[in-house]
Amino acid sequence: MNAFIEFLTLDNLTYMLFGLVWSVIYGVIVVLVGTILGIIGAALKISKHKVLQSIGGLYTTVFIGTPMMLQILFFAVALPQALSFTGMRFEPTTLGVVAMCLNAGAYQTELIRSGILGVDKGQWEATETLGLSYFQAMRYVILPQAFKRIIPPLISEFMTLIKDSSLLYNIGAIELTASASVLGSRSAGIMIPYLDAGIMYIVIYLILSRVEKMAERRLAVSD
Repeated sequence: MNAFIEFLTLDNLTYMLFGLVWSVIYGVIVVLVGTILGIIGAALKISKHKVLQSIGGLYTTVFIGTPMMLQILFFAVALPQALSFTGMRFEPTTLGVVAMCLNAGAYQTELIRSGILGVDKGQWEATETLGLSYFQAMRYVILPQAFKRIIPPLISEFMTLIKDSSLLYNIGAIELTASASVLGSRSAGIMIPYLDAGIMYIVIYLILSRVEKMAERRLAVSD
């Protein structure tokens, strides 16, 4: 207990909070970009064109079927080595975040696709009656209704991505787990910094869980 109290200095807490902020930033970037990729991927998978369906299916198969850690290592380590002959320099953290965005986009493709398919068929028929194009129908009618169904799962996905940002520690990124590891190497033991990081992750989880439940209640009322 005394060791835990001694660890809670202003410098240590500031350093841990700095790592937490970066974990949240990575989570925000990945969920936003992943949502955009998910919309594109869902549009491909529900397209009437077989080629577009195949592209969407290949995308989700590759990024859902392989571990995120492998994807991060491929983009941040293997890909720069393969392209070293070009003389271009790549930032590992940026490439790692790109891998996370692609991974999140694949999962959100399936989430958004299920939301779109859950919209009543009468809504599609109404858009045809109004003479709306496919993209107009998606933008103004279908997607707004689909997102009402998937906002809570997206918040849950955001929670997961904040935790998954700890994988970036393996390529030297600054985030909460990395901050705990650095502080542990400077002190007599690693347990207290990791325990502190775990508490911070739990606090973020509890906050976002509360937001998710509030969103579910509001959306239920709006229905």
